[in-house]
Amino acid sequence: MNNIKNLYTQLPKKHRIILSVISVILLLLIILPSEKATASRQSENNSLKIGQRYQLQLPEEVVTSSPIKNDENNIAQNSDINEKVTWKTAKVRSGDSLAKIFKRLGFSAQTTYKVSNVESKASKQLKKLQVGDVLHIATNDKKELVALEYPISQTNTLFVDFIDGKYQAKFEEKSVEVQSTIAHGVIKTNFWNAGIESGLNDSQIINLANIFGWDIDFGLDIRKGDSFHVVYENKYIDGEFIGTGKILAAEFINQDSPFQAIRFSDGEYYSPDGKSMRKAFLRAPVNFKYISSNFKPKRFHPVQKRWKAHRGTDYAAKTGTPVVAAGNGKVTRATYDKYNGHHVFIQHGNGIETKYIHFSKRAVKKGQRVKQGQVIGYVGATGLAAGPHLHYEFLLNGVHRNPRTVKLPDAQPIAKKYKNEFMQIAKQRLKQLSGSRQALLAANSKSTSKERLQAP
Repeated sequence: MNNIKNLYTQLPKKHRIILSVISVILLLLIILPSEKATASRQSENNSLKIGQRYQLQLPEEVVTSSPIKNDENNIAQNSDINEKVTWKTAKVRSGDSLAKIFKRLGFSAQTTYKVSNVESKASKQLKKLQVGDVLHIATNDKKELVALEYPISQTNTLFVDFIDGKYQAKFEEKSVEVQSTIAHGVIKTNFWNAGIESGLNDSQIINLANIFGWDIDFGLDIRKGDSFHVVYENKYIDGEFIGTGKILAAEFINQDSPFQAIRFSDGEYYSPDGKSMRKAFLRAPVNFKYISSNFKPKRFHPVQKRWKAHRGTDYAAKTGTPVVAAGNGKVTRATYDKYNGHHVFIQHGNGIETKYIHFSKRAVKKGQRVKQGQVIGYVGATGLAAGPHLHYEFLLNGVHRNPRTVKLPDAQPIAKKYKNEFMQIAKQRLKQLSGSRQALLAANSKSTSKERLQAP
């Protein structure tokens, strides 16, 4: 009997349960009446037979857990895998720090210290919380912090997990899939509306204008019927669209004159033959509302009330609007007088000088070196000015030239060692632009045909 008992105890738990259940059933069959009971409850086919093995369905063990974000890669990795966790979301407020957020959620100073010093890179990131950022925090039944998820960007997330008695951090970077797409439009009322109708966003419209800003004056040169074609990036993460990327190529047809630009790996834009789209000088060094007075040999001065030559262009803009240097150079004059008010003169190479007059405030000093696009002052109405505007002059070898029509020297073309690589890219981009033109022509043709059919 002892041997049978020892043999029974050495069996796996599942087998012991099965044997126990079978034993109980056999005992019941022996004790209870067999004929009438079996006749009323079971047939010969489904009755238990002695010597035959039976498999019984036993209840499985239930484990309760709470995963993060329904993502198997983000499940909190706690030392106790059966531990139930609860997730909370904390939004970073003005003046918040990790310590303030943890205190608000009821965590101890010791927990704050351990999490904030988890690892050098993670620690620095947790000290740079921005207003509006969101933290996902998991706690166990003891209200202890067991996991933290901090989405830093659309592609990068910081995870802090309590593993083997200590906090550990890791960053996960999601790959971004980039696809190129095209947009095209025709100017009907103005460039901005045409850009919106084509599907471009505000940033893309501004970037498109900047690409061609050295050749086209988007304040004055745009005409109804002008058209544009753009090849740009769309970005996706796990198949979900997250936003647009760089403009890869563009074409703008202004008053029947085509301008094309191709983006290279250096971040610059070049014409299809490799010349830089960026000229040595900006056409207009300020974002203006309108031109209040053009370059002309004779103009009636609104303040002096007499006729005199107007050797520059007046760009009307709000007081305080930033004015930038039209090109690289050295400040030769930055001062104030009763005629020019606050003004700045810049000497450039090749005998070129630019003048900026009637500032409300100067931002550079005499002798200072400046770069193209650097803020040198702010629009005002100082000196002999009837209202806030920038008076801008362009001189070549001491002779005034019209800033809007003077031929601007090109910047450096693409380097020779990259020329072949660029030409291959340009060939591909030009083919995409051509496809956009064909699509636009087809759409216009279809629209015209429809209008003809609808005509009486």
